[in-house]
Amino acid sequence: MRPPLNPCVEQTRAGERRSLWIVDLGQIVRDFALAMETVDHRRPQAASHRDAARLYQPGIGPFGEDAAVAMTVAEMQAADKNAYTDAGKRRYPGSSHVCDLALGTIPDWAIEVKLARLGRDNGTYEDAAIKKILSPYPDDRSAVTDCVKLARSDFAGKCAILIYGFEDPKRPLNWLIEAFEAVAARTTVLGPRQQAPLRQLVHPVFTAGQVYGWEVVRDNR
Repeated sequence: MRPPLNPCVEQTRAGERRSLWIVDLGQIVRDFALAMETVDHRRPQAASHRDAARLYQPGIGPFGEDAAVAMTVAEMQAADKNAYTDAGKRRYPGSSHVCDLALGTIPDWAIEVKLARLGRDNGTYEDAAIKKILSPYPDDRSAVTDCVKLARSDFAGKCAILIYGFEDPKRPLNWLIEAFEAVAARTTVLGPRQQAPLRQLVHPVFTAGQVYGWEVVRDNR
C-alpha cells in the first residue's frame, strides 16, 4: 500500500477551491501494473473476435488493448478514488482524436497506451506486434507516432506513453522497448523510463510481463 497522495488546490472558474490529486508517472506505472495483476488473478476469459463462443484460456494476456485497459483502469479507480476518479478516455483539444487515458480534470496526465504482445494464446507469434510499437507512419497508429501526436497536442497538463507487454523467452520484451526508445528519439524527447513488473499471471503463455512509461516532452513547453 502506497502512502496517500498530497493534494494541491485548484481555483475553478466559479471561484471554488477544490483538491486536485496529482500522481507522478512512476506511481501511475506501478498502480497500473498492480491493478492489471489484480484483474488477471480473477481469471477473466477473453472471447475470440471471430467466434464469440470460443473463449481463450483465463488471464489478462489474451484480451485486446481496449478491454484490458478498461478493466485495469476500473481496478485503479476502485483502489484509489482520490487519484483516479476522473480516469478515462479524453478527446484531444481541437481534434476528433481520442486519448487512451486521461487523469484529472485538466487533465493532469494525457497518456497513450499500447500493448506489446509478441505471442498469441496458442504460442504462435503476432505478425503486427512490432509494427504497432515501432512504425514511423501515422496511419499505423503506433507507439512512436503516438509520441509525436502527444508532443504536438494542446493538452494543458503533462503527456506520457505507456506500453505494457508480456515476456517471451525467444523474443525478449526488453529488446523491443530499447528499439522503441531509439526510434522515438528521432522525433520526440522522452523522459526517463519508468517500469513495473507483472508477476505470476495465470495464463500459461502470458505468465509475466512489464509495464513501461515515459513522459513525452511537449513541443510547446
